[in-house]
Amino acid sequence: MISSHHKRILTSLLLLPVLAGGLFMGGWFLFALILAASTLGMREFYGMFWERGTRQSFKLLGYAAGAALLLAAMYNSYGWMLGILVGTFWVGSLTFLGSYGRGKDNACFRETQILVLGVMYLPLTLHFALGMHPEELLLVLGAAFASDTGGYYAGTLCGKRRIWPRVSPKKSWEGSIGGFILCAAICMLAGVTFGNPETTIWAWLLLALLLNVASQMGDFFESALKRTQGVKDSGSALPGHGGLLDRIDSLLLVLPVYAAARCVVPFFL
Repeated sequence: MISSHHKRILTSLLLLPVLAGGLFMGGWFLFALILAASTLGMREFYGMFWERGTRQSFKLLGYAAGAALLLAAMYNSYGWMLGILVGTFWVGSLTFLGSYGRGKDNACFRETQILVLGVMYLPLTLHFALGMHPEELLLVLGAAFASDTGGYYAGTLCGKRRIWPRVSPKKSWEGSIGGFILCAAICMLAGVTFGNPETTIWAWLLLALLLNVASQMGDFFESALKRTQGVKDSGSALPGHGGLLDRIDSLLLVLPVYAAARCVVPFFL
């Protein structure tokens, strides 16, 4: 019988070749990888709110909008990306209007909000990866992974003081510090290995702090979301990890935070 911990390690090892291929092959291979992650993540996100077999038209619309948005991002068509988001909102809104106008008392605008937020939470966030160089993607993935892994093991070994018990009862300040130390090590290693030589060590340390906090907040957000919906795991796609969303929740805030940070400081040439 394989333990949950060993399943976690085995799943991570099996995913490494796929991630490496996406990082260094780039192009359409990276696009396909992000599209698959986006669609599966949206499926899990919508599954928290809509039971299996319900709201099929809204789910399909969300998947199609997400794919179209990523395709537009691939060609740097930001006008199309905005149009897709607006169009998705209005399709959902007009569906609500039609239901209410026909006298359906159960017509609920919340359905449209869920539809649009699913597109914003996953494909819109993940599109940042399409515009990054392999070194940047390696840094972002490494920072998210280090924050999560360092926090997990440091918290398991010496975690005592809980950060936010209502949201995540197991996460501790000791784990948070361990995650930051490992994240800082990854950022410093990236800076020394292939970073911009003109970027100071303090800039890299500040970046590590920002990415680590983003990683933890992304994880906290998904934990709170699952608790409000009475869900333990977002899915079961990754043995030992739960759903894909459980694995990339940290990354979904780390990506846009790094994208904003690199507009201020040139971390790579």
